[in-house]
Amino acid sequence: MTDKTFVYLDYAASAPMSRVALDAERAYEASPIAGANPNSLHTLGRLAAQALDGARRDLVRCLGGGFRPMDVAFTSGGTESNNLALYGMAEGMRARDRRRKEIVVSAFEHDSEVDVIPALKDRGFEVRQVRPNRAGVVTPEAVAKLVGPATALVSVMSANNEVGTVQPVGEIARVTHAAGALMHTDAVQAFGRIPLQLDDVDAVSIAAHKIGGPVGISALVMRGRTPFRAQTFGGGQEQGRRPGTQGVRDALAFAAAAKDVCGHMQERRDIVSARAQRLYDRLCADPRILPTTSAVMGEDRLPGMVSIMVPGIDSETLVMQLDEAGFEVSAGSACSSGSLDASHVLLAMGIPRNQALGSLRISFDERVSEDDLMRFADALIAILDAKM
Repeated sequence: MTDKTFVYLDYAASAPMSRVALDAERAYEASPIAGANPNSLHTLGRLAAQALDGARRDLVRCLGGGFRPMDVAFTSGGTESNNLALYGMAEGMRARDRRRKEIVVSAFEHDSEVDVIPALKDRGFEVRQVRPNRAGVVTPEAVAKLVGPATALVSVMSANNEVGTVQPVGEIARVTHAAGALMHTDAVQAFGRIPLQLDDVDAVSIAAHKIGGPVGISALVMRGRTPFRAQTFGGGQEQGRRPGTQGVRDALAFAAAAKDVCGHMQERRDIVSARAQRLYDRLCADPRILPTTSAVMGEDRLPGMVSIMVPGIDSETLVMQLDEAGFEVSAGSACSSGSLDASHVLLAMGIPRNQALGSLRISFDERVSEDDLMRFADALIAILDAKM
């Protein structure tokens, strides 16, 4: 541990737990059902099951889109939810109609979808990737060019996890259904931050730790009529979609965090978007700093996600120097096997590699003050002054 004070600006990776989520965990631990298996037939097991069902109800109320509590399958994280959606829904559709052997995903999905592509091909699927435009948006017209009678599944995220652009998921879902295919959206970043377009979506992935809930619990919420083939087997929990004993404590904390963020969404969105806009204005006044997309915050952007590039300096160096200065941000690139490569998200948007190598993602919610954001901007500019 260290006595050094840090300003945490990596909420898109994982947000600090909220007070309401911590309170929900403490209440569970002090209750008679603490540790009880919700699949047991005895009284405490039944009470734990009732609490778990209450968490499902709270989540679907926040989610909207006409989902039912029984549609919620708890998982270990957004990665598992996305994996489960791609494998299970695609194989379910192919089992119903052998012609359905194609999957369409956007080229700037989260790694939990992009990295599944080789395995899907090994299972006999053809995977087509639809590219976003330079503004960071996947258009319904681009999807329409790739779907047809052989399409099993389309998956496009509700908002991008690096640049924060909101996608026209409702329109894409209608194009998808016109071709007879299923529609999944990864709403891990968007849930609780913006209103979601889910009326025509078959399944959606959400996660607790992005909204102030605990790490290690997420959900794949899928309509009961959706063709699906289970990928794991056991006790038949979660409608047989994801068997395994459920973590009631984490589910209750997830639901508490969801109720909190959804109940205060617009007021917090206004506050956070205004702070993000002032941070963009401060940073992009420096000609050495470029926005990855439009630096104007609005309805088409996630609040509290600022995405920039510093051409000429790799993001790993910037992240480490900002860490030394006490500011915790993430890079828009990934260091793998000692080799730094540009973000696949930015490359898919058509951003030149030399610019993409210097990307940074700054993410926060209403708990981060504007003073801290301005101090971050000063620290980044001071680092550039020393280097350039």
